[in-house]
Order: sequence, then structure tokens, then C-alpha cells
Amino acid sequence: MNIKKNEFEILSYIEREGGQKLPQRKIADDTSLSLGMVNKSLAELGEMGLVRQTDKKELQITKLGMEALEPYRVKRAVIIAAGFGSRMVPITLNTPKPLVRVHGKMIIETLLDAIVEAGIPEIVVVRGYLWEQFDSLLHKYPQIRFVYNPLFNESNNISSAYLAKDLLQNAYVCEADLLLSNPRLIRKYEYSSNYLGMFKEYTDDWCFEVKRGKIRQLMVGGRDCYHMYGISYWDQKDGAQLCHDLEETFQMPGGKEKYWDEVALRVFSKNYAVDVRPCFEGDIVEIDTFNELKQIDPVYNM
Repeated sequence: MNIKKNEFEILSYIEREGGQKLPQRKIADDTSLSLGMVNKSLAELGEMGLVRQTDKKELQITKLGMEALEPYRVKRAVIIAAGFGSRMVPITLNTPKPLVRVHGKMIIETLLDAIVEAGIPEIVVVRGYLWEQFDSLLHKYPQIRFVYNPLFNESNNISSAYLAKDLLQNAYVCEADLLLSNPRLIRKYEYSSNYLGMFKEYTDDWCFEVKRGKIRQLMVGGRDCYHMYGISYWDQKDGAQLCHDLEETFQMPGGKEKYWDEVALRVFSKNYAVDVRPCFEGDIVEIDTFNELKQIDPVYNM
């Protein structure tokens, strides 16, 4: 059964939050859809038999609704965690950046906990620098499968994506050094390929130019754009295309120096139509330098 994107957003939201009273205003706020669109989509979902309202006015997804969501289930998460983290020296001289603790918890744990909570069955971590230390994660996350990147010190992060290129269909690709405060950014279902971004009036960092919800250009610095965060999702079609385009980019002159994101959003952008998925202040934090780490966690000032 084909469902429209707005219907998908509401249906997947009810799957996660169902079994309780969900006022339309709350659904609208939590899904960033208009109240009118929520009203219309709920009526359509009800007519199709995908959701129902109990005698207590609680919204529930039906068995037919679960079947409608199944084609959109995320199969795996691929986490890129091979780099050195030079701007985090001295802390990264002995510890890979993803394993650095912030308020007592490793940075990568905030991402892994969200993946587990979402019920995503496969977790692949691409590791390189001080790779043995990542084994400690297996005590809490025994389902992790590791991929070793021997090129982490001589190429950019495209080498990590290249080594995992056969695993990108129906998959998240996540940078391992993001401090995730909102675990609901990682979802059990995704409708189409998308990249997380936060709207900014100005940024001097990596960002997207967006038109009608689609990423049109990848830039460094811009106005009225979306600040880029390293969590993306690739559907079956785009994941297969990425496998091919990563191979071609990696082998071209200068290809090993590129960031992996440039493959779909710059080098072969004509092959993709990627949505921006908005996130908001406080949802996620990038810790790029040791000074930023000290500002977030005072223990490093000692």
C-alpha cells in the first residue's frame, strides 16, 4: 500500500506514541506539520483502516497500518568512527574521539542508545584510529559489527563510506562524534533519503541550500540555509546508487581527499533528490575542538 509522505509522518508517529490520547495540536507540533494537514491526513489514514481511535479517544495503529509502514523500515545504521580527531588534541592522543566521555558517557553511546531504542537491528561501526578500544562497546552493544578502515590516516572519511558501500541501502549513515540529546532523531522508519539540518540565518560551517524541502547545494558558509549535521538516511534506490558513485569517486583523481557527503550532494548530485530533515536547537551538538569540550564538560578544565 502506497502512502503519502505526510501520512507516513503521522502514521510512524502514532506507531511510536500510540495507545494514548494524542491531540491534533500535539501531533502537529511534534511532526512539524500544519494542523490542517494533520486533520486531513488522520481522516485519510482512518478511511484506509491504518489507524483507529479507541473508546477512550486513544489513537492506535492497526495491523494494516503496521503492514503499510514495513517497506519503510530502517535496516541498519552505519557509523563512521575511524578518524583521529586532530582538533580534539590532547584528549584524542590516547582515546578515539567517539569514545571521549562527556558528563560520564561516551559520545558514541548517545548515538548507539538512540539506534537501539529505535529498534534498528543492525549496527556497523567503521573504525580505524586506536581501533582496539572500540571493543569495549561490545559489553553494552554485543550486536555491533566492526569494519576496519586501514586508510583512515591517509584519506578523508570517504574511505570509511567506501568500505561500507554495500551496506547503505535502507540505512542511516552517522558520524560517530555527534552528541545526541534528542534520541528521536533516530527513527525506526524513514520515508525517503534525507539529511539532518538546522535552519540558520547565517553559518560559516557546512550547510545546505534548500528549495521546497530538497537539498539543492552543499556549501561551506551561507545565509538562510540549513547547518549540516552528520546523520543521513538512504533508501533502497539511493543506497544502491551510492554504492556505485562512491566507487567511482574514490577511484577518480583527488577522490580520496573528499568527504563522503560530497559524493551524493556535490559530485553526483544529479543522481539524487535528498530531503532536508529539520532538527532544532538542543537536539544535537557537534564538539569540534578541545576548548568546546571543556565548555560543555567542566571536568576537562581540571
